[in-house]
Amino acid sequence: MSVGIQVGVTPISSCQYLADQNEQLAVVLSGDYHQPERYGALLAAGFRRSGNLIYRPHCPQCQACQALRVDVAHYRPSKSQKRHRSQLKRLTLQVSENLDENWFALYDSYITSRHATGNMYPANRQDFLDFISSQWLSPRFIHLYQDEEKGLRLVAVAVIDVVDDGLSALYTFFDPHHAFSLGRVCIQAQIQLAHALHLPWLYLGYQIDACTTMRYKADYYPHQRFINQQWRAFSWTVIPQ
Repeated sequence: MSVGIQVGVTPISSCQYLADQNEQLAVVLSGDYHQPERYGALLAAGFRRSGNLIYRPHCPQCQACQALRVDVAHYRPSKSQKRHRSQLKRLTLQVSENLDENWFALYDSYITSRHATGNMYPANRQDFLDFISSQWLSPRFIHLYQDEEKGLRLVAVAVIDVVDDGLSALYTFFDPHHAFSLGRVCIQAQIQLAHALHLPWLYLGYQIDACTTMRYKADYYPHQRFINQQWRAFSWTVIPQ
């Protein structure tokens, strides 16, 4: 753990991703790190935030969670990711400091369809706002809209934090019945925005190879993973399909 950062640990509990494992979190207690200009350094040390809480896995017998960040400048899309880029071009993208007024209906539909057995079900407006908001850092919102006869229809929202060296993907939700792969399309939107802002990294959160719902992050090359207190580079000689 970095010198000068005071941390605490949570009680050990059952892991929500790996059924045969327990989880424990290291939580930053140092108040002077709860500010935008210092949060970037914590992201670069494998931490993330949930609301005001800054944490990273500190599990006693498992190191499956690996913080992952995409190298934006050198990113090379696979064939399927080029298709997602093409889908992005067919949508209207807007970046805002505030959520679209129709966000909750979309979020409710997403949670009900995709995460009905998870701890975010049933969808709760205030719980979600508490999860994405903090007193010391204001997130940004990437909105994707479908152009229809009646006007623009909100189909996806990616919640992001902006720090000195990159974007941090906080949460994404979307129309679960849309023909496009909107979760993947949102990643392309975040890569595009990071590139436009000349930011080197897109932090996608924790990669868990043994968890099928968390493996998608490793599909974006080149990327780095935070392993044994340092970032290790992963790249493909031949980009996968």
